[in-house]
Amino acid sequence: HGCLPALEKALEQLAAFKPDHYLLLGDLLNHGPRNPVPEGYAPAEVAERLNLLKGQIIAVRGNCDSEVDQMLLEFPALSPCNYLLMAGFRVCMSHGHLFAPEQLALSAGDLLLTGHTHKAGITRSDEGILIFNPGSITFPRGEWGPSFGLYQSGTLTIRVLDDAAILASHVLVA
Repeated sequence: HGCLPALEKALEQLAAFKPDHYLLLGDLLNHGPRNPVPEGYAPAEVAERLNLLKGQIIAVRGNCDSEVDQMLLEFPALSPCNYLLMAGFRVCMSHGHLFAPEQLALSAGDLLLTGHTHKAGITRSDEGILIFNPGSITFPRGEWGPSFGLYQSGTLTIRVLDDAAILASHVLVA
């Protein structure tokens, strides 16, 4: 949501894990009309910082992202969803504002990464789809504060932005 201090804090925490890729679930530069302007709002600087990681980023469009935002970014950020394979799992990335899980042609055992609600959590749908929402580094909602997600060694975790402490985890079993 265009908040440079939150992005810098997230990247600082993630640096210790040496990530191969950064999966961005949308709402990258704009705070959105329903949200207040966050402290440290600097969308152009956020774009510059993200562009340094362009070879490692896979992103999807959020409801606050637009074509004018894409003009600042050096990686594709307007795809409504992306599918990828991770550790033998089919993964769908979707911000969560355009498609309900049942519209994404997912099957039992698939993993859905979503972010639109800003409510961090790991749940399983009635259809057996694992739904992972890392929360938000800028505008968290729900019981937890600012958070981010991490996949490492077969485990998904939701972590506190300030110190990377684990809030929730799920071991993926193939």
